[in-house]
Amino acid sequence: MKVLLAGASGTLGRFLVPQLLAAGHEVIGTTRGARSADRLRRAGASAVVTDVLDRGALLAAVEGLTADAVVHELTSLTKAPARYGDMEPTNRLRVDGTRNLLEAARELGATRFVTQSMFLGYGFRELGREPLTEDAPFAVPAGARTDPVLAALKSTEDQTLGAGPGIEGIALRYGLFYGGDTEIYADLLRKRRLPVASGRAGSGTLALIHHHDAASATVAALERGVAGRVYNIVDNTPATWRELMEEVARTRGTPRPLALPAGLIRLAAPYIGEVMTRVDVRVSNERARTELAWTPRFPGYREGLAA
Repeated sequence: MKVLLAGASGTLGRFLVPQLLAAGHEVIGTTRGARSADRLRRAGASAVVTDVLDRGALLAAVEGLTADAVVHELTSLTKAPARYGDMEPTNRLRVDGTRNLLEAARELGATRFVTQSMFLGYGFRELGREPLTEDAPFAVPAGARTDPVLAALKSTEDQTLGAGPGIEGIALRYGLFYGGDTEIYADLLRKRRLPVASGRAGSGTLALIHHHDAASATVAALERGVAGRVYNIVDNTPATWRELMEEVARTRGTPRPLALPAGLIRLAAPYIGEVMTRVDVRVSNERARTELAWTPRFPGYREGLAA
């Protein structure tokens, strides 16, 4: 399959490009920089330098090209989003970027479109101990400052699944990525700049996925995903932010994370603090395991970090 991968040089794209190539697919990666384009070419992909948010530039860049599928993995998250405003560029990519990429898909003759979504769309709050399936309410406004994030996730999913005749849309609700950024975490822990919540406030549970497994699931969805379906892409072991960071510290030999009151963390970094201290959700990966014939290589964060 010839695949246009938007975000080929990004956080997940760096893992996805080699797995797509290894599976026999031809990759055309979009990127905004010439250096990233050169890296993609050295890796065996071809590259298109463009800004997906610029509709005209994107359509001009893909003119004359063909592809069987488009995979949307664009974010603007070069580091953890500390404040709510830090999510605005990524929200635009999920709303306007999805719209532009769907138009590009039609120009390319692509018949399959896979978009990145996220488990946080289920809600930034406590959601019970039973693992949520893809049929659970998603992106329901809560009258909170996280509503624009929910709206953007809903937009990319709705646009993709409702793309219309000729395009098979699939949405992947990834867990919180870890693995490829472990050394960044470790460096912050050494500098005592990556806290965890003290007391019971740090007991919220997150759905996780190693970058390697997120990429392998994306390849599986591209090849075997059912049109119009949503898939939770998470591992088998939900964990708290504290558990994840303590395991990073243990495996990388850094000091244990600094424990601070949850309210202080949210004051210093409101958005990521919300994720670290208030989100409490468990997510089922049964549909992905069954329909995609996919199993995470790392069943949990301990195995992933050990590797």
